[in-house]
Amino acid sequence: MRILVTGGAGYIGSVVADQLLSAGHQVTVYDSLIKGHREAIPAGADFVEGDILDRATLNVTLSKRSPSAGGYDAIMHFAAFIEAGASMREASQFYRNNVAGSIAVINAAVEHGVPRFVFSSSAGVCAGKDTPITEDDPIGPASVYGHTKRMIEEALGWYQRVHGLRFAALRYFNAAGATSPERGEDHAPETHLIPLVLQVALGQQDCACIFGDDYPTPDGTCIRDYIHVVDLSEAHVLALGALDDHPALICNLGNGAGYSVKEVIEAARAVTGQPIPTQIEPRRAGDAAILVADAGKARRLLGWQPRIPDLRDIIASAWDWHRAHPCGYAHKARIDPACPDLRPVDWRV
Repeated sequence: MRILVTGGAGYIGSVVADQLLSAGHQVTVYDSLIKGHREAIPAGADFVEGDILDRATLNVTLSKRSPSAGGYDAIMHFAAFIEAGASMREASQFYRNNVAGSIAVINAAVEHGVPRFVFSSSAGVCAGKDTPITEDDPIGPASVYGHTKRMIEEALGWYQRVHGLRFAALRYFNAAGATSPERGEDHAPETHLIPLVLQVALGQQDCACIFGDDYPTPDGTCIRDYIHVVDLSEAHVLALGALDDHPALICNLGNGAGYSVKEVIEAARAVTGQPIPTQIEPRRAGDAAILVADAGKARRLLGWQPRIPDLRDIIASAWDWHRAHPCGYAHKARIDPACPDLRPVDWRV
């Protein structure tokens, strides 16, 4: 298949792009590089630098394959702002990028006759629950970020009914880990627990912050379901094929096991051998107490099975990558002179 991967220079999108190439697909990565990294784009993929709200560039990109050449067979859409806490402070930016931008990509898919659409959704659309969440459980986003994802899920349902656009919306439950040595997690700013904890293990931060220890959980800290980025990415490739038989799919992607913030930190101590001191901070707006997946639907309909479910193995893969890339991708050399291992990049190229 010929596949356009928006946000394909990001953490998850780049791993999916690499797996698509390995499966024999033709891949074009479309990314603004505002959040993504050129270094993460896999060799063999074409690359277009562009914003998802830039309709002219989107149209040119999709028009490069004429109908006689078959056009694109699918769009996989990862381009989004992802920080739930930031979404509560900067709602307008999240609605603009995650909603208006996603609608622009969906409209472009319809206008150019792209028949399949795979959407990077989130567990953030769900209401918190003290047992594993199924796709049929109540919807109840706790953040603007989660609401933006839910809005696009609903829009895709209508585009399927009105235009026949086949879609899969895959709800992530805390992607983590790395495909060392090629690709790892590098956000600026970093807000995800495992890389932040590993920064402490590397001596880059003084302590790991725990945002709230008074939640209704056994140790008072939030509980999440962590899934290795490789397992997550494999589900996308399977979902692409499953759209031949299913016009619409909404699936949870997780391991079905929940770990508290304190349990994650303890596992990181065991993996790294470092003490990793902690500090309790007030709760963050938009954080649900418990989000754990029931991914039985993905296992049944996609034939998907996580291969790296153990939390320590997930953390160990991330630890290997962060030790090899202590300042992340090479772009950080230009903003962090304390990274002697990285050669400065000429950003005029």
